[in-house]
Amino acid sequence: MASLYTKSASNQRKSYFLISLFFVVVVLIGYGLSVAYQDPSILFLAVIVSIFSSFYSYWFSHKVVLKMNNAKELKFEDNKELYRIVENLCITAGLPLPKIYIINDPSPNAFATGRDSKHAVIAVTTGLLQKLERSELEGVIAHELSHIGNRDILFATITTVLVGGIIMLADLLRYKMFFGRGGDSNRKTHPAAGLILLAIVIIAPIFAYLMKFAISRQREYLADSDGALLTRYPEGLARALEKISADSNVLKTANKATAHMFIISPLKGKKSVKGLMANAFMTHPPLSERVKRLRQIN
Repeated sequence: MASLYTKSASNQRKSYFLISLFFVVVVLIGYGLSVAYQDPSILFLAVIVSIFSSFYSYWFSHKVVLKMNNAKELKFEDNKELYRIVENLCITAGLPLPKIYIINDPSPNAFATGRDSKHAVIAVTTGLLQKLERSELEGVIAHELSHIGNRDILFATITTVLVGGIIMLADLLRYKMFFGRGGDSNRKTHPAAGLILLAIVIIAPIFAYLMKFAISRQREYLADSDGALLTRYPEGLARALEKISADSNVLKTANKATAHMFIISPLKGKKSVKGLMANAFMTHPPLSERVKRLRQIN
């Protein structure tokens, strides 16, 4: 029978596996490039640029995200009940009290950001505060605190580095294939170089995005189970997820860049691919599966 602890441990192992697989793919792509072009500096340059970009994102992305969503910092006097909910759950989780931000929007939703637990932020919409019962709100806050406690921002940064490196490699290769032939006319290449490069250009970006979405989905499962562990009431979070998903209001600031950060994707009413491929490109797990897992927890 599933328990809070076995669910959390299982999801944690899956996340580590996915990230490890990312590293393996980077090594394989680098090997393919070295064979095709006999020029490992391409991989080295791509990794350096990706690390630099991710370093900036690691330190400043939370400010950008808060501004993009028009979030305003909330003071204790503005909503004492919300502050007490966050404070009590932080004590249970052993986390520092994060800053709390409000997004003035009727669509119920929430997200957490920040590079670590000491610089964390939780943002909730006014719609969330108005439409959820206390136990449901506690479930949502516990979910977001679990993202902070599990250091999901660190996982996101690692993923950004790897995805960025893979995408840059594909872009550099595409440029070399179509515009750099003259400069490479005297370079010795592998007989199958053209096929190797074409495969990397086509497959690498698709694989990178699929893995990015998969990691995002696994982190949501983990935050769900850990959030239930904090409140000891999985049903509260399950009902909150159902209410948020069923709400017809669309978040005004919703966009693809930050959709994965919210507890439920704010991109409501958007057309999407149906069937198996739809699940592959989702930033969040299917709602029915999340609710099912929560209700199976003891």
